[in-house]
Amino acid sequence: MRRYRSIFISDIHLGTRDCRVELLLDFLRETECETLYLVGDILDFWQLKRNWFWPEAHSTVIQKILRKSRHGTKVIYIEGNHDPVRAFLGKVLEQEGIHFGDIEIAHEWIHLGADGRRYLVVHGDDFDLCLQTLPWLTRAGDFGYSLLLRTNQWLCAVNRLFGRTSHWSLSRTIKKKVKKVTRFIGEYEGVLSLAAKGRRMDGVICGHIHFPACQKRGEVSYFNTGDWVEHGTALVEDFNGNFSVVFWEENRGAPQTPSIQALSESQLI
Repeated sequence: MRRYRSIFISDIHLGTRDCRVELLLDFLRETECETLYLVGDILDFWQLKRNWFWPEAHSTVIQKILRKSRHGTKVIYIEGNHDPVRAFLGKVLEQEGIHFGDIEIAHEWIHLGADGRRYLVVHGDDFDLCLQTLPWLTRAGDFGYSLLLRTNQWLCAVNRLFGRTSHWSLSRTIKKKVKKVTRFIGEYEGVLSLAAKGRRMDGVICGHIHFPACQKRGEVSYFNTGDWVEHGTALVEDFNGNFSVVFWEENRGAPQTPSIQALSESQLI
């Protein structure tokens, strides 16, 4: 069991076939924390409206999170663009910061680190210029991204037939190669970092773009939790206030001891 002061996870996309749900369940079983942040797109209402998909394992994720909240873990749910929880549930959750069971729901949060530093916690869609100005293009991009993930599943199945067991992501590879996507990621990181600096924060913690990062941008720390579709990552804070991105990968030879790779704050993904 690995214990942290805080854990931040986002972009799980429960309700889709792309969610690496078994890997996430293993992570939830093997970690404990004082505060668990769900940094948006935990559920995927966009996909659920188009094509209902909800296997038992997805309910198990919700149950495990609720169980953690009942046993002393503070759970904070930050809404994302795929899961506007309060709007979806209607007037019951109209007020900002209202509690839903033992989970607190908000649009953003200020996290106070163990060392006294303050971090703006947001999903990040409000700072996605494409989403704010051309929502139709974002919807089209979401469809294309889903198509890439479908293709990736087929390619992984072929790789397994040839004895290659490592998880390879076509969409991740394309994102690293395409200059326009790389430029968008850089602009996104810059806008969020400036927003945090403008609000006199020491850093920003976000998700949304499925690109884990743990770096300094000038005077501001920029942290991105990554996702549980391509990477299987979480941002964690230790009891001294240090942050790192954890990659939680299946070790097929010994499934009870997953391999973990942590990236320090000074490294850039």
